[in-house]
This record gives sequence, C-alpha cells and structure tokens, in this order.
Amino acid sequence: MTLPNLITIGRLVLVPVLIMMIVNERWQGAFILFLIAGLSDALDGYLAKHHGMASELGAYLDPIADKALIVSIYITLAVVGVIPSWIVILVVSRDIMIVSAVILSWVMLRPVPIAPMIISKLNTVAQIGFAALVLGSKGFGLDPGPALQIAQGLVALLTLGSMAAYLGYWLRHMAS
Repeated sequence: MTLPNLITIGRLVLVPVLIMMIVNERWQGAFILFLIAGLSDALDGYLAKHHGMASELGAYLDPIADKALIVSIYITLAVVGVIPSWIVILVVSRDIMIVSAVILSWVMLRPVPIAPMIISKLNTVAQIGFAALVLGSKGFGLDPGPALQIAQGLVALLTLGSMAAYLGYWLRHMAS
C-alpha cells in the first residue's frame, strides 16, 4: 500500500461526503471538498510518477476514484436540479461505453490496452472545471453568466469527441 494509493482511497471516501453536502445544499463545503479531491488526484499522480511510487493497484484505483467522483457529482447535481439531465446522461454514457468495451474485449480474449488520449484528458479537465464552476457559483452566490453555458457546451463536445475517439480505437483494435 503506497502513499498515492492511500490518497486515492481517501478521495473515494470523500465521494459520499460530497454527495451529502450537495443534497443538503452545503455548497461552499462541497466546493472546498471538491477542490481537495481534485488536488489529491494531482498529488497522488505526481507522487506515483515522479517519486517511484506507482503500483498496479494504483493504476486501477485512480481511474475508479476519478470516475466515482465525477459521475457521482454530476448525477447528484442533476438530481437536485442544478444541471440538466442530458449532460449527465452524456457523461455517464461515455463511461459506460468505455468500461463495456474493455470488459467485452477481455471476455473475447482480446484485451485492449487502455491509455488516456489527449481528448480524454481535455474532457476530464472540462468536466471537472464545469462541476467546480457550478459548485463555486452556488457556494459563493456568484452568477457565472454565459461561462456556465460555454463550459457545459465544452463538456458536451469533448465528451462526444472522446466517446468517438475511444470507440474508433476499440473498433480498430477488435478488427485487427
């Protein structure tokens, strides 16, 4: 059990706390906790890569923690009526498609090597930025104006682009 893995597990533990904060409209606390979760993601990645603490467990745990955080936040924000359901459906569908493709390739004994693509990294940044903008604007009573619609549109475009890129990659892999 490495320090980055412990940090990642800590991020997983924050997810239900964040959900409760959003449901109870404790927006400032939710925003701060979301920032802490984001910083913990950067910290565990830095420690793993630059200090020789990478592990096989961490390679699995980190994306699970990231997805648990993003999917949970998006679903909860939609449930409380702060973001539209369609953006959540898009974000969650992309993740379900990727996980399903990986599982199917394993079942077919054609495991697909997974490496994050640039568009996927941009998508993650946009998704986190949009969630932070929503939580921050609610927490501090700020009107984000058109920035909210722009961020939401960017998430939609990058999510669709990432979905298409992974689907194309998977199809090429399965056809070879």
